[in-house]
Amino acid sequence: MIGFQTERYAFFYKSKANLHTIEYTTPQAYLIDKDRFSCYDIAYMSSGIINALLDIIYPKTCLACKRNLKGIAAVDNLVCRECWGKIKRNLPPFCYSCGRHLENSYLAKHICGRCVKIPLRFDRAFSPCVYEGVTKDLIHEFKYKGKDYLGHALSRLMIDFIKEYDLPIEYMDAVVPVPLHKTRLREREFNQAEILSEHIAREFGKEVLGGNLIRHRPTRTQTELETEERFLNVSGSFSLKDSRAVRGKNILLVDDVLTTAATSSEAASVLKNSGAQIVYVLTLAN
Repeated sequence: MIGFQTERYAFFYKSKANLHTIEYTTPQAYLIDKDRFSCYDIAYMSSGIINALLDIIYPKTCLACKRNLKGIAAVDNLVCRECWGKIKRNLPPFCYSCGRHLENSYLAKHICGRCVKIPLRFDRAFSPCVYEGVTKDLIHEFKYKGKDYLGHALSRLMIDFIKEYDLPIEYMDAVVPVPLHKTRLREREFNQAEILSEHIAREFGKEVLGGNLIRHRPTRTQTELETEERFLNVSGSFSLKDSRAVRGKNILLVDDVLTTAATSSEAASVLKNSGAQIVYVLTLAN
């Protein structure tokens, strides 16, 4: 309810038959029957009209299937429930290294074939989703098409995963987002890993150490490269501004996707060489 201001406000008398507008310019306007009247700030009404017009001109559509969301149940009014239900979850048993679903042939070893061949520098990695289908589409919308507001819904998948599988978040001292190089950050205007990190840290009451781990040299896009090339591409690309911030701490390193794990492994290496004790990696998908 707006306060006692001398500016002009409009009070709308609501009835079943019609809607009458009565205008007042004094604080005495507040002395009305609250059960019969409701008040709205003119600026608030204007924004509502603009939003209504935008909905007509640019109707909200599901970011996955592009279907009009009018009258359809949706997550955060962004993704229809049908598409959300198609997100493929990463299910146990998990590889003790990269966190991918472990096939039966590797159950006895508790580690997948690719992690046996390429030891990774972080202690363990976890992902709630598999990077395909709807998950891949949404991450592309989030990461490459400026839909930073998708971070709230996507981070909820990560938060729910932490709770469902009782990940040791209570032992993590800080959350560290995998950084972008400043050139790519200017192009994209935001770091998707940082947005995910902020939501996760807020949920569990953790500190976000943003801006300390930096990517000090630009690298080629990892999607263009084969496995061995990816590790060479990111080698030596990270550094810390202040190693004291991570020394002796357990770190949750957050990114959007884990593929070969080259980026996360290189970032974890820098953190551990600077004194971090345990480095867990959490990505939205693998």
